[in-house]
Amino acid sequence: MLSFGQKKQPLIGVDISSTSVKVLELSRGGGGYRVESYAVEPLPTNAVVEKNISDVDAVGNTLRKALKRCGSKARFCAIAVPASAAISKLITMPANLTEAELEGQIQVEADQYIPYALDEVNLDFEVLGPSEGNPDTMDVLLAASRTENVEVRTSAVELAGITPKIVDIESYAMEGACQLLGDIDPEAIVAVIDIGATMTSINVMHQNHLIYTREQAFGGRQLTEEIMRRFGLSYDEAGLAKKEGGLPDNYVPEVLEPFKETMAQQVHRLLQFFYAASQYNEVSNIILAGGCASIPGMDELIESQTGTPTSIANPFTGMSFSSRISQQRLGNDAPAMMIACGLALRSFD
Repeated sequence: MLSFGQKKQPLIGVDISSTSVKVLELSRGGGGYRVESYAVEPLPTNAVVEKNISDVDAVGNTLRKALKRCGSKARFCAIAVPASAAISKLITMPANLTEAELEGQIQVEADQYIPYALDEVNLDFEVLGPSEGNPDTMDVLLAASRTENVEVRTSAVELAGITPKIVDIESYAMEGACQLLGDIDPEAIVAVIDIGATMTSINVMHQNHLIYTREQAFGGRQLTEEIMRRFGLSYDEAGLAKKEGGLPDNYVPEVLEPFKETMAQQVHRLLQFFYAASQYNEVSNIILAGGCASIPGMDELIESQTGTPTSIANPFTGMSFSSRISQQRLGNDAPAMMIACGLALRSFD
């Protein structure tokens, strides 16, 4: 069930990406959030291909390792399907409908917007509030994903011994985490560019709401594969060298810098897609998320090429931390933890 509903149990945010499983547990008190536990555990190669789980057992085993490492006692979690595997639609409904009437009408409306038989999808909805300029109607967010997309993720999570209470959509989890990014003018148009291992997404926010999302195939794996090819390393060796250094002197000018230029071009391309699909022709801020956001100088390069203030995402700024958390390690991982953070925040809805 794609659930926007209420829950009482503490939830671990579980983000299953193409190369790793990230888990995060937050608590709340004293007017702020506290990081109780977190872990990042690498996945075996091709266990997840372009965000589609191809080896449920491998993902479940990796999640079990991550949970053991983080030490959380929580038994429930929130997970997410990729935006590309979901359909969301903002619809307008009469404001005077009872809950039962609204549910019935949603089924009728959903049949118009979902290109699958309704018995093949999981769907849910959330009432956002009165429609702007018309108190007699209300805005309702309809969200759906094919049942198989939901079941493969819930199966992997259950193999690790925890129970999924919420299945969200990654772009909405990202939207939730963006509320933690500090002093962003709600009237600003903010583009969050999430550059992962194999996929890059753009999520554009206005007035703290998601107004546009798109994914395209591009990510840090291309840099890893170029390191493999250029220096004769295995995939694992190349990934380790990319993180920890020790590559020959020509790595930066001949491999890293060209990759950074390509990455900047991909960001520019995603922004152009947004401008073409919307009424806007600029964004106020760019926020870089995902593992590639941590590449030194990436924010400066994109800012210089786009002319738009660019920063690195860190949803943990202003939080407190359990004594078992390495703040330095979490700081390094922070740009890649946005979706896990948005999911962990579902504990407090």
